[in-house]
Amino acid sequence: MKKIYIESLGCSKNLVDSENILGILLNKGYEIVEFADKADYILINTCSFIGDAIKESIDAVLCAIDLKKEFGCKIIVTGCLSQRFREVLEKEMPEVDLLIGTESLDVIENMVDEFEKTNEHAYYETINKPLVATTKRGRLTPSYYAYEKIAEGCNNHCAFCIIPSLRGKYRSKKIEEIVMESTALAKDGVKELILIAQDTSKYGLDLYGERKLHVLIQELSKIEGIEWIRIHYLYPEDFYDELIDEFANNSKLLNYFDIPLQHISDEVLKNMKRSTNSQQIKALIQKIREKVPNNAIRTSLITGFPGETEEDHKELMDFLKEFKLDRVGIFKYSKEENTAAYDMDNQIDEEVMDRRWNELMEIQKQVSWQIGANKIGQTLDVIIDEKMEETEYVGRTQLDAVDVDGVVYVKSTKELEIGNIYKADIVDALEYDLIGDYYEETKPTK
Repeated sequence: MKKIYIESLGCSKNLVDSENILGILLNKGYEIVEFADKADYILINTCSFIGDAIKESIDAVLCAIDLKKEFGCKIIVTGCLSQRFREVLEKEMPEVDLLIGTESLDVIENMVDEFEKTNEHAYYETINKPLVATTKRGRLTPSYYAYEKIAEGCNNHCAFCIIPSLRGKYRSKKIEEIVMESTALAKDGVKELILIAQDTSKYGLDLYGERKLHVLIQELSKIEGIEWIRIHYLYPEDFYDELIDEFANNSKLLNYFDIPLQHISDEVLKNMKRSTNSQQIKALIQKIREKVPNNAIRTSLITGFPGETEEDHKELMDFLKEFKLDRVGIFKYSKEENTAAYDMDNQIDEEVMDRRWNELMEIQKQVSWQIGANKIGQTLDVIIDEKMEETEYVGRTQLDAVDVDGVVYVKSTKELEIGNIYKADIVDALEYDLIGDYYEETKPTK
């Protein structure tokens, strides 16, 4: 029996790919090992979205090469790095035995079989393949939450983004197949189902000729065992009334709006090739807040995009102060080859970019603390992720996504089960996190 070690890098969409690879290999009879030096094969599912991700992926491959020299294991590199830099990897890292692109994961067992026979290096690449359902996933997340990829690829072609060339055009998975996969996850203990794609709000357009995300949510809500449904990556230009109504009326669908805005200046948005403008963004935020109470809006912003002026930067700072978004990830522009922004004029100096990033972060830190302070005295549902000490736990509210948002530090003399949802009285707030006490049902109602 061959032993394999898998390392998954990058985003949650990549994690689902890694789980599907793992499912294929487990079904084939491979044994998954916890330590790379015990493996016959080291498989690294890589990311190459920005420079930092490329470096992390290359470092992981170099580490595997060192292990190969010492222990004789074979190396498989899959995902975005091998899709984007195949020729470079073949030339600079000949120690890698198999290279597999982003959408050829289903051929991995045949490639390994062939390599076992011939000992010849191989590469397999194709994109724009139809998505197919699978229930043979090897889970890499805890039992109580899972990511469900509902589409692959992207049609947006933002000026800073390499994804369309790595992942192909947008392709939705059929509703019935997503329901089948999610039902299997629920039977495996999943309570929190997290829907992901490069752009979830366009779900269904390619398959059904119209947006169907709200219909998909309705079907997933019928699955027994699923208590929370969370959606990531809802692009602002594709929000529609039926979807907002679903947020307002569906008790399983969390009022968590993950909307990548990237900027608020019309000139910067135009240069980014985004399909929205400042007025539309502000109107959408106001509409969400009017129609869906007790919501949290999360976004990502880019500072230092080529041509961004001090006036553009000030407009973004003023936007954060005025609209007080609940969760904000702020990123410095990363200059990536083969993107429209790579050769743009007026690239921003690193020093200027650092200053703007720090100014934005300072504003959002104050906003975040105030939002948390306003929750003191409330009783909130919290899903428990970790036990820290005998009476201290770490969890998340409905309005906090795993790994990207804040947490709740919960004190409890009662033993709390990891993955269960409890109520907690919020007693204090930090800059990004909350502190709470386990809420005893016998306590008087506040």
